Amino acid sequence: MFDKVAEVVKVIRPAVQADNGDIFLRDVDDESGVVSVELVGACISCPASSQTLKEGLERILKQRVDGVTAVQHVGEELLGYEEGTSVSL
Repeated sequence: MFDKVAEVVKVIRPAVQADNGDIFLRDVDDESGVVSVELVGACISCPASSQTLKEGLERILKQRVDGVTAVQHVGEELLGYEEGTSVSL
């Protein structure tokens, strides 16, 4: 399933990159059907990123890849941030 998901993400990436963001496939759990992705760049601060993730990427993956049940963003977990942690720049 990973290869099929990767192909779909590859097709979607240019649209995300056109908005100064990017998306990286991090994991596909064949058993649960959950796809883990990391959104970076402008996607991190974009208020529509969760909508892009659920109504865009998740919907497309469910249509094109049998077995996909959900898409989750794992960028914060991969970077070691914990919920409620504030970051000051």
